[in-house]
Amino acid sequence: MTHDTRVRSRVGVGLLVALGAAFSFGMSGAWARGLIDAGWTPGAAVAARVWVAALILLVPTILTMRGRWTLLRRNAGMIIAYGLLAVTATQLFYFQAVAVMDVGIALLIEYTAPVAVVLWLWLRRGEKPTGRSILGAVIAFVGLVLMLDILTGARVDGGGILWALGAMVGAATYFVLSAREDTGLPPIALAGVGLLLGAVGLTIAGLLGILPMAWSFDDVAYRFGTVPWFVPVLAIGLLATALAYVLGIASTRILGSRLASFVALAEVVAAMLFGWMLLDQQPAGIQLIGAVLVLVGVVVVKLGEPAVAEEPLVIV
Repeated sequence: MTHDTRVRSRVGVGLLVALGAAFSFGMSGAWARGLIDAGWTPGAAVAARVWVAALILLVPTILTMRGRWTLLRRNAGMIIAYGLLAVTATQLFYFQAVAVMDVGIALLIEYTAPVAVVLWLWLRRGEKPTGRSILGAVIAFVGLVLMLDILTGARVDGGGILWALGAMVGAATYFVLSAREDTGLPPIALAGVGLLLGAVGLTIAGLLGILPMAWSFDDVAYRFGTVPWFVPVLAIGLLATALAYVLGIASTRILGSRLASFVALAEVVAAMLFGWMLLDQQPAGIQLIGAVLVLVGVVVVKLGEPAVAEEPLVIV
């Protein structure tokens, strides 16, 4: 009985930490939209976010990697793919999407990533999805159609949808790479190195003119009023990235990847909440129905996954 009480207490703490991670990640889009509306390009907003988070996680990464630096050379290809695709591309495409559409809708499109993972494993490895996974994918697709409000003839920003789908591909890449058990890399080290690599890559792309970079030091307007430019920058880098990664790592070590990934769906609710609080973005009724169907579809897809041994997994 004492053991059961400890287990329940540990799970309870893990759930609180996982919810904290989801809400931390969920606030990024709303803060970034304020910067973009104030004259920042999405590339500049992402670069600021990634640099702040990378510098904050630099010391923990170094401490974690002491005596294991050879792992970086051994896994160089995977680390580069993780930094450029799973971290940088995901965040950049998401910020590009929120520049032209509601943050909650953009994130919901990104969160169809588990469906893409199932499809990838089927095509690449021949891991045929279960009937439940197929049903979940269909439900999520129907929800996506309703969420984009296509049936009522509403104006849909095609570019925003493509950017959000690009973020979905990046997130799917993240899940595939994070599930690898043969790297030996601690989760916090993979996150720290990936963020640092992404920050350097974004900076080089900006210097070469490949990625438009523009900043503004004017005050940034939100629903509650205006704040200095560094407030949203610190909020995105410190709260929505560095803290979110740390909480995500801690929660997955307590709960395991399967349960933690379910709780991470709360990030979508958080994104919509912060979109309303900071930007006064309110989805239409049919979009809310579609959002619910997308979440239900993703949950059904995950329930259809074959049971595997739990491994630590960082939540993006």
